[in-house]
Amino acid sequence: MLRWKVLVFAVILCGLYPCAAGQRNKVLYPAALRVKRGVVNPTFQNSVEDAELLFEILLAGVRMGDGRGGFSVRDEELASLRRTRVLASVCEDVLPRKLTDVRRLTSDLSRHRGHLRGPDFERTVLTMVYTAYKLANTTGHQRDRWAESFFSLFRAIKQDLTVQ
Repeated sequence: MLRWKVLVFAVILCGLYPCAAGQRNKVLYPAALRVKRGVVNPTFQNSVEDAELLFEILLAGVRMGDGRGGFSVRDEELASLRRTRVLASVCEDVLPRKLTDVRRLTSDLSRHRGHLRGPDFERTVLTMVYTAYKLANTTGHQRDRWAESFFSLFRAIKQDLTVQ
């Protein structure tokens, strides 16, 4: 009889653990898990050189339009690099592009506990860059909404950097 109780308890415990773990580890960027361009969960930064390249690309100027082919780098030499194509894949396929999706992300980030994983931090920073781009290119009521989202993303990044 004791074996049955232990067995039933173990089955219940095994069934509850994935539910609890799923709540803790909610996916912030679900599009990253979809297979696109043959890459699952693409990330741009894998080294310090990649971070420097990202800074150089952003300094050279980028265009972040909506939809496919919306990401382009103004500098032709930088645009021809293979790593730039990976960045374009992340920006076009993974990052949220609609205001409602960005607001959902900021809501999820405000409830997130602990540090962000490296890829999630990278995507949050890139989402903030995209939000700043949209903020600069919109007017009126939409501009206020993009500004709120920008500051929410900034607060999430600041919280991630200062949490101990």
